[in-house]
Amino acid sequence: MTSDINILISKSLKGNRSSQKELYNLFSPAAFAIIKRYIKDDFEAEDILIESFIKVFENLNTFKNEGSFGGWVNKIAIRESLMYLRKNKAFNMFIEVDNIHIKEPVSSDDNILFEDLLKILDELPTGYRTVFNLYEIEGYKHHEIAELLGISTNTSKSQLRLAKDRLRKLINSKNKINTA
Repeated sequence: MTSDINILISKSLKGNRSSQKELYNLFSPAAFAIIKRYIKDDFEAEDILIESFIKVFENLNTFKNEGSFGGWVNKIAIRESLMYLRKNKAFNMFIEVDNIHIKEPVSSDDNILFEDLLKILDELPTGYRTVFNLYEIEGYKHHEIAELLGISTNTSKSQLRLAKDRLRKLINSKNKINTA
């Protein structure tokens, strides 16, 4: 499949619209799913998806084939999502908290499907959700998150702790409702 994608990339670089459309069709579902983890509104998420693919095709010549093309597209989608949040001042929800201590263990009652977790993540404030996604799902380190979001490393760490605490409470309340 990699050689097929390389052929599509090569043709897309030459302006072949059907190859561009095929790349979009192949990679837009995953990119949209990532965008939705950051942006709740479907219409806004669709706009960000389109902006992401505009960037993909404008910068296609910079793809060095050093990683997967899908991973490269997804990084662009993440950055576009973060730019949208920054532009709309959604990061005003960050709280600088030093030396907070929240217990980490998760109880055995916290058995939850990934899809359910994504729905619960939508209930988190934007700052919590963004840091949680970047750290736990995308695999960024706190110093990288701090740089991406223009916050301190400590803020990133505290937002993650607070997000996990809030998630734990939301999961427990959902479990209590489901077992009642």
